Amino acid sequence: MQDRLQKIIAGAGIASRRTAEQYIREGRVSVNRKVITQLGAKADPGRDEIRVDGRLISTRVEKLYLMLHKPPGYVTSLKDPEGRPIVTDLLRNVKQRVYPVGRLDYDSEGLLILTNDGDFAQRLQHPRHEIPKTYLIKVRGSLTPREVSLLQEGVDLEDGLFVPRVVRQEKTNPRSSWFRITVSEGRNRVIRRAFDALGHPVQRLIRIAVGNLRLGDLAGGEYRPLMKREIEGFLSRAQKKKEKNHLDNHGKMA
Repeated sequence: MQDRLQKIIAGAGIASRRTAEQYIREGRVSVNRKVITQLGAKADPGRDEIRVDGRLISTRVEKLYLMLHKPPGYVTSLKDPEGRPIVTDLLRNVKQRVYPVGRLDYDSEGLLILTNDGDFAQRLQHPRHEIPKTYLIKVRGSLTPREVSLLQEGVDLEDGLFVPRVVRQEKTNPRSSWFRITVSEGRNRVIRRAFDALGHPVQRLIRIAVGNLRLGDLAGGEYRPLMKREIEGFLSRAQKKKEKNHLDNHGKMA
């Protein structure tokens, strides 16, 4: 049965659907030896020869879902032109090729999900699903009550207003302050940029939760498989959000 190429590639665990679309645009995908660059192209994984970067893909891949406690000093990608360590270097005895869902900056740490299930990755990353992410953040100096209010109400950045879902000050002293912040968006380094705008650079940033998944006592550099109920929890949340968006859009059109 034919399906869109990006979906087939994602289902084979090569990359997320978004990244697969980029591969197609870059001419890195071929079907039956013909290079494909159109995103609407389809193929039959049971009959067609589909290659990415010249390598034949297989859709018979065991799905793997991992939670990693990323330490600082690792790049959240599968390769780095500067030769820095990458997060998959931490995965011992994992034979399947997995990739990160979303990103954490080189200097950031905490909860990172890795998988070879492109559809699962797409559901977690798509903005419409609004999966909240919670961080513990240490910043330089002590924020005034006015600065805390500005953070809660929204910080104006060059690419738009940043409004966290939850802002809670954990502790403070003249030299530094700790905050717990929950966000739903994924703009690049948005939390760091917000605190920079307030004059309090981030000294440490730890992601402690994604949705209902908690980092817990997983040590830095360690990882574990996600439990079935955790995987189903993400899929259920995404489906409910999709249905709500559909009803909302239908109501606007009516």
